[in-house]
Amino acid sequence: MTRRTDIDVRPITEAEFPDWNRALNTGFLQPPAVGAEQLEARRLQFVPGRLLGAFDGDRCVATFRSFDQEVTAVGGAPVRADAISNVTVTATHRRRGLLTRMMARDLAAAKERGDVVATLIAAEHPIYGRYGFGPATTMTEWTVDVPRAGLDPRRPVPEDGGRIDLVDGEDVRKLGPELHERLRRAQPGAVSRVDLWWQARTGVVNLSGARWTEPCYAVYRSADGEVEGLASYRTDDHWGDAKQPLNTATVDWLEAVTPAAERALWHYLCSIDWVQTVKSGWRSPDDLLPDLLPDPRAARITTQADWLWVRVLDVVRALEARAYEGQGSLVLEVVDRWGSPSSSGADSGGGLTGGRWRLEAGPDGASCAPTTESADLVLDVGELASLWLGDASAVRLAALGRVREERAGAARVADALLRTSRRPWCPDMF
Repeated sequence: MTRRTDIDVRPITEAEFPDWNRALNTGFLQPPAVGAEQLEARRLQFVPGRLLGAFDGDRCVATFRSFDQEVTAVGGAPVRADAISNVTVTATHRRRGLLTRMMARDLAAAKERGDVVATLIAAEHPIYGRYGFGPATTMTEWTVDVPRAGLDPRRPVPEDGGRIDLVDGEDVRKLGPELHERLRRAQPGAVSRVDLWWQARTGVVNLSGARWTEPCYAVYRSADGEVEGLASYRTDDHWGDAKQPLNTATVDWLEAVTPAAERALWHYLCSIDWVQTVKSGWRSPDDLLPDLLPDPRAARITTQADWLWVRVLDVVRALEARAYEGQGSLVLEVVDRWGSPSSSGADSGGGLTGGRWRLEAGPDGASCAPTTESADLVLDVGELASLWLGDASAVRLAALGRVREERAGAARVADALLRTSRRPWCPDMF
């Protein structure tokens, strides 16, 4: 059987949007049919030129969507990002280079627009490294055995003069955006949210097509009445044979801008009558949760995995945007083997970002410029992405053979400059 080679990769039109969504559902192993309500909700995500499709004749067989985003660099600066989502290739059309063609088109357009990085959440680890992406944040989920936690149910929650109230979706849509803006200004790796994010998580629009069930929403207000934390959670109804409650509270999301708010919300969730287990949802790997409990072993890690992946598109602007606690200089040789618009995945020289750069950084700021000086460190653009948000260690990457020292001790200098005291975290799936 001869494979067709005339598959067209192009931005979709509004008329092609239903077929594109059918291919999207198929690729994500969902029922192919897209209901009218779901389709209208997804139309809110339609931006001309940012939804790509691969077409075999009239049939869409691969999907790709990108949208404008900001990701917070170390120090709090918002950085322009090309956020990538809805990537699928139909099983009948795998191994034909369709994703490579869509990715090349999108990244070239992102660089032309002036985006500093591209971002995505990778469903599978092996896929995106070949396009210059590197894992830049990690996600951890905990399961808390509430009886073992050792919290005293007789003590008030919270204990600091603040209060927790249950609110509805309308309140969340009013209070949530400002709270998230405060969080992301202080949290490296956090990303911007549009109004549609809040609408989808409070039942106003239904992007998934699944039956909507309203969660509970809890808000923490400090003693002076300021909103400092919000949580969305769901509880099940599970009882043991002896009529003993075995219920679980599962956190959809929890955001807090102060340690007091974080403590109060976790203690509240672990104090709900009949709840024996709390599942934390996606958290930072150095989240305070375990150590907020009298017995930290009551919080057991159930998932830990890479989360936000980053692809650097502009080395100078990326490195100059972030803050540095230490003082020093490094000459970095960035190897980018992929990324020119005509690339098929093979070595394309400098790609989108390859070159040699001198970084001079300190607490007062940073400068980064091309140089012909000898390199201190040689690294792939994907490894640069892993280091950029401060989570990865250049010393560890060197031990793994993924960073090469050209000057002895350069990896330690990189760690002193680039690593952060708290780990970066992206609260979002997109």
